[in-house]
Amino acid sequence: MNAKEIRAKDTEALNKELIDLLRAHFSLRMQVATQQLSNTSQLRKTRRDIARVRTVLREKAVAQ
Repeated sequence: MNAKEIRAKDTEALNKELIDLLRAHFSLRMQVATQQLSNTSQLRKTRRDIARVRTVLREKAVAQ
């Protein structure tokens, strides 16, 4: 997911996306803890997507 796609969404969709990403990140962390995750780069991608969504939410909040 890139920033252009994220900026096209409204605030409600971004909040839902953030919740989904946080749940996915938690699931990935549990898989790492139980040594079930083979592709650990997913953690980094999810963490960065969370940061992108939070950044855009903050930009929209400041703009109002």
